[in-house]
Amino acid sequence: MAGNMLANYVQVYVMLPLDVVSVDNKFEKGDEIRAQLKKLTEAGVDGVMIDVWWGLVEGKGPKAYDWSAYKQVFDLVHEAGLKLQAIMSFHQCGGNVGDVVNIPIPQWVRDVGATGPTFFYTNRSGTRNIEYLTLGVDDQPLFHGRTAVQMYADYMASFRENMKKFLDAGTIVDIEVGLGPAGEMRYPSYPQSQGWVFPGIGEFICYDKYLEADFKGAAAKAGHPEWELPDDAGEYNDTPEKTQFFKENGTYLTEKGKFFLSWYSNKLIKHGDKILDEANKVFLGCRVQLAIKVSGIHWWYRVPNHAAELTAGYYNLDDRDGYRTIARMLTRHHASMNFTCAEMRHSEQSEEAKNAPEELVQQVLSAGWREGLHVACENALGRYDATAYNTILRNARPKGINENGPPQHKLYGFTYLRLSNELQEGQNYATFQTFVEKMHANLGHDPTVDPVAPLERSKPEMPIEMILKAARPKLEPFPFDKNTDLPVKDHTDVGDEVFLAPV
Repeated sequence: MAGNMLANYVQVYVMLPLDVVSVDNKFEKGDEIRAQLKKLTEAGVDGVMIDVWWGLVEGKGPKAYDWSAYKQVFDLVHEAGLKLQAIMSFHQCGGNVGDVVNIPIPQWVRDVGATGPTFFYTNRSGTRNIEYLTLGVDDQPLFHGRTAVQMYADYMASFRENMKKFLDAGTIVDIEVGLGPAGEMRYPSYPQSQGWVFPGIGEFICYDKYLEADFKGAAAKAGHPEWELPDDAGEYNDTPEKTQFFKENGTYLTEKGKFFLSWYSNKLIKHGDKILDEANKVFLGCRVQLAIKVSGIHWWYRVPNHAAELTAGYYNLDDRDGYRTIARMLTRHHASMNFTCAEMRHSEQSEEAKNAPEELVQQVLSAGWREGLHVACENALGRYDATAYNTILRNARPKGINENGPPQHKLYGFTYLRLSNELQEGQNYATFQTFVEKMHANLGHDPTVDPVAPLERSKPEMPIEMILKAARPKLEPFPFDKNTDLPVKDHTDVGDEVFLAPV
């Protein structure tokens, strides 16, 4: 029975603090982190996740990598007997929900960007977003002779070379490749640093010189040289009906609107495809799972235009699956999809924002499973209550435990955001321990679950037409039970601590 039950085990990871390595690339919290890792081990946690900041490691100059601080952190993780998920964080820390430190992308990259046309994502009013380089420069050799994609590939190659000990030992099991702001594969459509507040629809962010030229070329090739980028999609904090683009029978349903939305979302998919291909080459043969993160944009999900998803680059409508296309691209690279907002309930959300986090999670997880992917999740906001944990447990095994073998569907893993003293104190820690036990199907910690095979080479490039076939017909998601069959008992009252904002 225990052998069959083991197929229900879902691994649990905990995200390390954003500033575990300091802003000057030093590891100064050794004693504190060692003690926290010990408590995670005692709670039965499988491993930890960490941002490996480009802005710290290559901050001094091109290819002047300094991995020393991260090696010290990884040594502690290894000593604790925990597994490690490493995020290749090519974005800035600062400007998003929960960002407590400011770690920009390397200064020398920003200096290059300051001398000419913007290398950063830009909105229609011309405001640049310096969190992440525009995908328009992916193939432009502007950075001391290197393209953006080459910089990312070189960084990952140096990581592999310098962290060989931890890769060979099986400590590092997952490489999550950052593909945009907050490490997510999306456009920076809802930046708090520029005044966005929930539940604004956000803005299309494709008005830099490179993306504008790309769009004009694509429109001309399609026989419409007169088409321009949208000028009717509103501003960050608009509601859909305030805009010509998103209102009922708006621009988004016209030939021109559909062409733009396809171009905008396809550029994002190919951006991910290109960088994952490089990551696959770098980590070929290593016993690691490649992964990307997709943002949980749950507001305006229950209106036909899905405005907030569209501005972020997810071309998802009631009759078009904007997530299965991403999942299909990932199949080429043997990569997994990590999704957010796994803890949210409809009942906690405001009616005005037309939120549907549970439906969104159900759609995205189903899209990944239909494409045969490993699918993982995170919570969007820090929660310590049974309601949140039970929602995660339901999403982890949507139809519950199967005592005779693998459940119909299950998450490959779950990462809890984030490690803190508050998580490890009193009732919070006791409830978290119980949650971990339930995720492990009450079997206790087992490091042998879901061993990672050596990474195989990516399959040949998939034509965009093949990827887009996954968008339609949009199938009904797999059924999810209303509640988990292995609940955590409630000891706390959520009260007023539930905030309605994204990761």
